[in-house]
Amino acid sequence: MIRILLLCALCVSVSSALILTLPAAAQTPDWCKPLPRPEYKSLDRIQISDPWFEVYRVPGFVLTNPGITKVAPGTYAIYEPHQSEEVISYLILGQQRALLFDTGMGISDIDAVVSQLTKLPVMVLNSHTHNDHVSGNWQFDTIYSMDTDFSRQNAKGSIADAQAEIAPGEICGQLPKNFDPKTYRTKPWHITQYLHDGDKLDLGARTIEVLSTPGHTPDSISLLDRANQLLFTGDTYYPATIWLFRPETDFDAYAKSIARLAALAPQIKTVLGAHNIPVAPPSVLADLVVAFADLRAGKSTCKPDSPGKQRCTVRTFTFLVRAP
Repeated sequence: MIRILLLCALCVSVSSALILTLPAAAQTPDWCKPLPRPEYKSLDRIQISDPWFEVYRVPGFVLTNPGITKVAPGTYAIYEPHQSEEVISYLILGQQRALLFDTGMGISDIDAVVSQLTKLPVMVLNSHTHNDHVSGNWQFDTIYSMDTDFSRQNAKGSIADAQAEIAPGEICGQLPKNFDPKTYRTKPWHITQYLHDGDKLDLGARTIEVLSTPGHTPDSISLLDRANQLLFTGDTYYPATIWLFRPETDFDAYAKSIARLAALAPQIKTVLGAHNIPVAPPSVLADLVVAFADLRAGKSTCKPDSPGKQRCTVRTFTFLVRAP
């Protein structure tokens, strides 16, 4: 994805623990330079004790009667701006339970952050099981999963993918004090219950629908909060370079999934992706369908990227795909 991050000037004010103190011979990563992002200025930031994360309240309203609105129930974007993936996990609160949609990089303690935001019992559900979205899973007792072999395999954990996330150029600023790079891995987790397309999660006066949206991975899902008109898209859409190059990526499935999401656009007000910036308008979904169709039709400008991959620009979208 685009290597852009909310930090540099911002992290200095947050905590001296994250002052940018790269070795003299090192250079600031490119994705760390053009910051802070202007989009975050319009969001309500919630102060927490861990400087590895930044937390923002997701805006939203529920229509009740004509001309009358009320603020939507609590939804928080838990952002990890100091690693190049810029992962965003979401804490979705009901009256009786909370749903944590992804658990991020596992570099710092997301459980402690969640505990500062809610005292409700928390269930975890992942947008998909790539390591940057599941590495905090092991901290939680209740973990729902899609019923796929891909999910079960990834629940065993991994080392290589995690280590790649802290390679030179992947971190902006310092890692947390208690973090040990040598032992960093995605720890295994236990799946409590399997879910399927169309399942509904009752959080207490708030219902979240599970939408199977494979393509990026076989177990990719989106979440729909109809009452609050929120659509959580995971890695199916986010406002940065969309990764579609891994062996598990299926272009046909992805095309069907984004068409399904685009059809929901009239029912939603806010799209919430899993990287970079948490809030986008629903109009991006129809635009994504057209852009991806153009990509498949060869109507894109592509340049070689890292070995075996190319970066293709179509309209306002960029895709990282396998090289022909």
